[in-house]
Amino acid sequence: MEQARLIKEGKLAYLTVNNPPVNALNYEVLDALEQAVDELAKDEEVLVVILSGEGDKAFVAGADISEFPKLGREDGEKVSGKGQEIFQKLSRLPQVVISAVHGFALGGGLELAASADIRILSKDARLGVPEVTLGVLPGYGGTQLLPRLLPEGKAKELIFTGSMIEAEEAYRLGLGDYLVESGELMDKAKEVAKKIAKNGPLAVKAAKKAVNEGRDKPLDEGLKLEATKFGELCTTEDKNEGANAFLEKRKPEFKGK
Repeated sequence: MEQARLIKEGKLAYLTVNNPPVNALNYEVLDALEQAVDELAKDEEVLVVILSGEGDKAFVAGADISEFPKLGREDGEKVSGKGQEIFQKLSRLPQVVISAVHGFALGGGLELAASADIRILSKDARLGVPEVTLGVLPGYGGTQLLPRLLPEGKAKELIFTGSMIEAEEAYRLGLGDYLVESGELMDKAKEVAKKIAKNGPLAVKAAKKAVNEGRDKPLDEGLKLEATKFGELCTTEDKNEGANAFLEKRKPEFKGK
């Protein structure tokens, strides 16, 4: 069984966590996910990745709790670091990553979804980081990612209580970018992905890089980064094609050059 199934269709790729019934992130699944992410990092054709979970019950319901009792301090730190590294690799992919979230997205599942660029929530989604109820804390980036995505007080409430919230509240708080009916999740993800994929690939990748790298910089440094990326794009064939297509009132044909 491919525990992280990767299917490519032109500029789109579908990355599915495939460990039913709840797609728990055991060591083997994490390894498979890392291999898939590493493969995507080298792919120059794919522009958008749709990340989802297999089955009806969960996007990813979290880590495999059966692995916890044998963890000591050193092993625990290594496991946390490994998950963080994989999720940060996902976050730093040159492609845009869209997480299509249904069912349970708990613990490592929510941290995985939070590592994507855009999150689409099915109305049946239930999200949370319940690690404190197990005597640990969110270890795959949750304590750092959630306060960057949510109001700090709400992020702390979720982390400190271990409570689960419904999709509607997650969307209202900004944890989701779209909220759709259960049967429309993948259709919406594909719609957004195709809208992105028709744009200049070099421009989309440069824009993602500017946002991600500039996020934690002072504003003046971020603006310099933006200007640098803009200048780089002005040397491309795609820039000329985009401008000419606009002036000629036709659709551009970008080549990624």
